[in-house]
Amino acid sequence: MRLSNVIYGLMITVLIFTSVPLQAHHSFAAEYDGTKPIKLTGTVTKFDMVNPHSWIYIDVKDDSGKIVNWKFETASPSNLYRRGFKKDTIKSGMQVTLEGYLAKDGSATANGQKLYMPDGTVIVLGTEVNPG
Repeated sequence: MRLSNVIYGLMITVLIFTSVPLQAHHSFAAEYDGTKPIKLTGTVTKFDMVNPHSWIYIDVKDDSGKIVNWKFETASPSNLYRRGFKKDTIKSGMQVTLEGYLAKDGSATANGQKLYMPDGTVIVLGTEVNPG
């Protein structure tokens, strides 16, 4: 009986210490600023539908006319698929608009919330919550 209590205690300890890093990994607030929304229109250069999060890359002209490649983190492939999003929904060269929240580190990275397709279709990429 004592050995089972020790094992149970160890399992609880491991669970507690491993859940905090996992929660931080999936924390919007750890990487993105909910007070800094962004909406950019650009040309799709790449789409990675991979676990744990898919990524959409677009080229956008900045204020000086320089092309900047932005990357938008989106939901997992399974979540996107349930929303009707397929691997061929967007293709390189397609003009799209993405809406989301800027990364805290100042890079050309954002958490993608919505994708506006050329035909006007809007696809929800994120969780549709107000993180700010």
